[in-house]
Formats: sequence, C-alpha cells, structure tokens
Amino acid sequence: MSLLKNVGTIGSLTMLSRIAGMAREMIFARVLGANAVTDAWFQAFMIPNVFRRLFAEGAFSAAFVPMFSKRLHGDGGIEEARSFSADVLSVLLPVLIALVAVFEIAMPGVIWLLSEKPADPEVYPLAVDFARIMFPYIILISLVTLFTGILNSVSRFAPGASFPIILNIVLVAALLGGERWMASGASLEQVAYAIAWAVTGAGVMQLAWLYYWVRVEGFRPKLIWPRITPEVKRLSIIALPAAIGGGAYQINTLLQFFFLNQLEDGSVSYMNYADRLNQLPLGIIGIALATAILPNLSKFIGGEDEERAASLQSDAIELAMLLTIPAAVALAVCAEPFVTMIFQGGRFDLADAAVTGEVLAALVMGLPAYVLVKVLVPNFYARADTRTPVIAAFISLTVFIAFNLAFLDRFGVIGVAYASVIGAWINVAFLLIVLAMRGHYRMPFMLLLRIARQVIAAAAMGAALFYARDLLTDWFSAGLFARLGALMVLVGAAAIVYFGLAFALRAIDRSRIAALTKKAS
Repeated sequence: MSLLKNVGTIGSLTMLSRIAGMAREMIFARVLGANAVTDAWFQAFMIPNVFRRLFAEGAFSAAFVPMFSKRLHGDGGIEEARSFSADVLSVLLPVLIALVAVFEIAMPGVIWLLSEKPADPEVYPLAVDFARIMFPYIILISLVTLFTGILNSVSRFAPGASFPIILNIVLVAALLGGERWMASGASLEQVAYAIAWAVTGAGVMQLAWLYYWVRVEGFRPKLIWPRITPEVKRLSIIALPAAIGGGAYQINTLLQFFFLNQLEDGSVSYMNYADRLNQLPLGIIGIALATAILPNLSKFIGGEDEERAASLQSDAIELAMLLTIPAAVALAVCAEPFVTMIFQGGRFDLADAAVTGEVLAALVMGLPAYVLVKVLVPNFYARADTRTPVIAAFISLTVFIAFNLAFLDRFGVIGVAYASVIGAWINVAFLLIVLAMRGHYRMPFMLLLRIARQVIAAAAMGAALFYARDLLTDWFSAGLFARLGALMVLVGAAAIVYFGLAFALRAIDRSRIAALTKKAS
C-alpha cells in the first residue's frame, strides 16, 4: 500500500476523530466553561492520558510493532506472532492492574504535587475524585494499543485510527445529557462527575471495538499464566528507553500543568482549548505519517536498503510540511476568530476567547516542529534505537523548564506556550543533527528548496487571511450559520491561495506526488 494511501486512511479517520473531539470541546466550553471545576477536570483527565502516551502509544508501540512484524513476516508466521502477542498480553495486564492500584491509593499526593501550593480546598477534592474515576482508562486503552499494533502490522490501519471517535461520541452524549440535567437543577460538579465516568465507559467500548477487528484478522487474544520469555524481556529492554524518553514528554505535560496552576483560574482550560485546535493538524498529519511509515521503515532498514529508507523519510517530511506549514500560518493569523467561532458561547465568553486565541497563536509556532518530531522518531525506532529520542526529549524538557522560569511571570499562560514551542524546535534540531552525523539521513537540497517555496506560498496565504479576517469580524460571534459561513470562507480562501501558489512555485512536485501514490513493494 502506498504511503499516501496509508496516510490518507489514517489521516481521514483521525480527522473524523479530531472533528468529533472539536465538537466535544465546543460543547464542553459551552456547558462547563473555563473555571476552577473545569481546570480540575482537565487536570484529572490529563493524568491517565499521560500514562497512555507514555506506556501505550509511546514506549509500547515503538517496541512492539517492529518485533511483532518481524515474527509475522518471518519463518514462524502467524503462529509465532500469536504466541508472542499472548505472552505480551499476559505480562502487560497484571502490570497495568498493579499500576492503577498504586495510583488509586496515591492519587491525593499526585494531585497535590500538580496543584498550586497550598492546594485549593474546594478544587482539590474534585480533582482527586475525577482522577480516581478516570485512571482505570489506562488499562483499557493500553490493551487497545496492543490490538492496534497487531492490526497495523498487517496493514489494517482503519480500526486503530477510528477508535478515538468512540470516546468523543460518548463524551458528547454525556455533555448534552449533562446540559439537560443542569437545566433541571443539577450542579456543575455533578455533571463533571458524570462526564468523568463516561471516560471509563468509553474505554470499555473502545476495547470491544478493537477486539472485534483483531478476531476478524485471525488473531485470538488469550490470557495465559504470565511468563518472562526472552522475547518479552527483549521487548521490555527496547521499550524502557522509549518509556524514559516518553517520560520526558509526559513530565513536560505534568510540569506544564504545574506552571499553569500558578496562574489565575481558567489558565488550564485556556491551554486545553488552544491545544485542541493545535492538535487537529498534529493528529491528522503527524500521527498519521508516523504510524504509516514505521512498518515500512523497519522493513527497509532490516533489509539494509538505506536508499529506500531515506527516500521514504524524505517523502514523509515533504508531505508533512506541505500540509503543516499552511495550517500553522492559518491558525496563527486567525487564532482569535477560530476560537471565537468554535468555542465562544454559554459559559465561555468573548474575553475567554481572546485569551485562548493569544495562547493558540503562540502555540502553533511550534506546530511544524511537533509534526517533524513525530516523523523523525520512527527512523530511530526502526533501528531499535530508543535511546537517542530519550536524549532529545530530555534536552527539550530542560529547555522547556528554563524558559518557563524566564517567561511565566512576564507572559503568564502565553509564556508557557512559548516555552513549549522553543523546546520542540530544539528537539527537531537535535534529531536531524544526529541522523546526519550517523549517516542515516540527510535532507536533500531539493527537499529544502521545496519547503522554502511552501513557506513563501504560506506567507502569501497568511496575508490573504489577514485581509479576509478583518472583513468578516462581525460574523465570528454571530449565529451558527454565520460562523460556519465565515469559517468556510477563510478555509476556502486559504486553500485556493496556498495550493495555487504552491503549484505555481513548484513547491508541489507532481512527480513526487505520483511517487507517493505508488504501492510500496
């Protein structure tokens, strides 16, 4: 299957998920707003998500997918792959249960560490309760990731890319039900509790969905008595550095919440809503590309075909920048209008939208860097090198902490966004330098030239959006259809100007696009 088709499959389903997630955040903003209760909910929701990214999507996927693919396509075939996945499942599940038990007991201390000192006596118990309700989600989503890795290894990308939609649909339903419940007298806190329980319920549904597709592909996941086989031990050895590296990213996330908690109420919510828009292109482009290229990179590098591996890496970077650069420019220029059109209403007023827009404008300056990290890291994972991304992540973390200390008092929540951006670009620079020094990958001059042309086309698009934005000011906070109309005008104008100029400037090479659509052999 071609890179473009794989990315299209994953990206389109991820787009549906992100749109559903955007709808979720829109309704969340209107129903619950930006206040101390929502700050507590977002902080609690972040904790299982940190461990999901650390143990499930990060370290586990990086180690499991290449090892499972090797067994599946090796002499042992599907039987050896089944045996390996059963061994992993039987060790993984008890570890996850023990982890959840420890954190359920220690959760008051975890929340205290993340809270402003002294902890708010009204918000603190809520955050502890919310986190305890949602933390078992880590068990469910880790098993989902195991099944997703199995499916990705047989080029069945759709189920793994679609399962986040389930969470968003369940939470939207819970929020709409919560709005009606509040209309009949329920408190904001009661509705927040109900939505926390909906997270765990959605995890059960997600696991059932992936389990069904794994069985369709001929795998029968089963629990056996846990045993540390040589292959499970090797998986742990490979995953540990990735977990440490992922830990740096997640420590970054935890520290971000710590710094935000030193600011005024609503800061956590402002960052969350801004990051939701920032995550839309990151998920569609960066995660889709990273997921699609890892199996093929592993195959080319395992076969010592460095030329094809380098070509695939260049294709991924070119496609990523072609889509990410204009997204970053558009979000920066139209940050406040986009936030106003999407989130403003109910308990989320125009003042909230203005602050969130400023945070978004700062945050998207790092969007190309976030995507490049996603695209470059598989080159290391395919070589069973999980150590180098660890070093890059900790360098980025150190930079993030240093700039937060410098920016927090002066710039507030926007300073936290700037610190994240600087750390991300340092990470990219380190990864590219190491790849070049080791002779694994150097960006070709023609690729750099096409990216420069993409930047020129995006700058022209930004100028057009700046003009169109001012013409549509009255539409941004008007009725639903006026907002949708303004959004369509801005997106349409951006697409016409950017892609028109990109073709004219040869920032898009037709022969390269044709190459991307060829089926990988």
